Amino acid sequence: MNYTERLEKVAVLGAAGKMGSGIVLLTAMEMADLSLEPGNRSRDFALQAIDISEPALSGLLKYLRGQVRRAAEKKTIWLRGAYADRADLVENEEMIGQYIEDVLAVVRPTTRLEAAYGAGLVFEAASENPDLKVRLLGQIRAENQKDAWFLTNTSSIPIHELDEKAGLGGRIIGFHFYNPPAVQKLVEVIRAKSTRPELADFAGQYAKKLRKTVVPSNDVAGFIGNGHFMRDALYGIAEVERLAGEFGFIDAVYMINKVSQDFLIRPMGIFQLVDYVGLDICRSILKVMSDRSIGAGLQSPLLDRLVASGVIGGQFADGSQKDGFLKYEKGRPAGTYDVETKAYVPLAGIAPRCDGRLGPLPASGKPWKSVIQVADRPGYLLGYFRDLRAMATLGADLAKRYGRKAKDAGLELVRDGVAEKSEDVNTVMLTGFYHAYGPVNSYFDE
Repeated sequence: MNYTERLEKVAVLGAAGKMGSGIVLLTAMEMADLSLEPGNRSRDFALQAIDISEPALSGLLKYLRGQVRRAAEKKTIWLRGAYADRADLVENEEMIGQYIEDVLAVVRPTTRLEAAYGAGLVFEAASENPDLKVRLLGQIRAENQKDAWFLTNTSSIPIHELDEKAGLGGRIIGFHFYNPPAVQKLVEVIRAKSTRPELADFAGQYAKKLRKTVVPSNDVAGFIGNGHFMRDALYGIAEVERLAGEFGFIDAVYMINKVSQDFLIRPMGIFQLVDYVGLDICRSILKVMSDRSIGAGLQSPLLDRLVASGVIGGQFADGSQKDGFLKYEKGRPAGTYDVETKAYVPLAGIAPRCDGRLGPLPASGKPWKSVIQVADRPGYLLGYFRDLRAMATLGADLAKRYGRKAKDAGLELVRDGVAEKSEDVNTVMLTGFYHAYGPVNSYFDE
């Protein structure tokens, strides 16, 4: 099969989930675009959107309609060429409406896994559970009629393990979209030693058509993104436990979250990020990594304790943030969880005393949103971190420790053969996590 033939019959597992819905959107638009090419008009492009929840699939269609409209409004010049032979389509709005219908016509929502048996390409975006993924992939492989290729969105499970246990014969590659797939430019591509070269070529072509930034990761549990994020989060948790004896748990969480956001110029603090991903998801990723990665100790009893207490974070169906380490009101942190009382303490009573202990930012300090728009960002960062290194406040000292640990984590990924080079680690954190700078840098060198 060539590129177009491979995309003629597609299945997406977990299609109505946070990641699956974005994969359906991007793939359905690519399939619709192919269907509008003159030589493909007779092809029946079909994407089987498979999920266990019928209500969620209904929500998927509503999501697709809105997102496709936004995409179509940005490509009206292309639409005029694609519909040049349609005399009935004159105005831009008419073409936009037709494109929406053409994309939605590709998507076939279903709760039946059997719908994947006729697919030439299967995207897997099920829960980050190795046993579940192996069972689904193995069943499709056993019943599939088209020698299907599999692109798994796993963010941590080794590709060779899925290949071997599901009996896929090298017909699988890791294609890790970042959340949300429709917006995020980064894709980690992970080849197992057994991955077929022609599948790797297809994955590269598909990523190029989607205009994604591709970073290759070696087939080690956690890959680059979660390999760094989990180490970063574990360090933040360890710092909270270290500071809790002196300042108390809730103050320690607030201070480390503030240091990792404001002092290190990140889009959100480390505990906001953990909450966004979900404490339960982070714990699952850590288990996958600790069971399989080079090195031990990738676990957190505190994280286990919080999840057991029902503190899990993540998002509601409408995308709003659930409470985790922090409590959220109107999308912004409003409180910190107290592990002893199992209740949230308002930030209004925490922030003044903690901010006083941390001390001010350097005079040159700017928020992340401003820094990413600075014309000479490298020059600004050199000056800012020079100022930070000269300070002896608690906040500056915590930030310097954190920055050095982040660099160590990045170098460890290269040393352990997860990333080929430190530039790949930096690209993942810059592009996938929206950091203002990569962790492997000289900003914190003494």
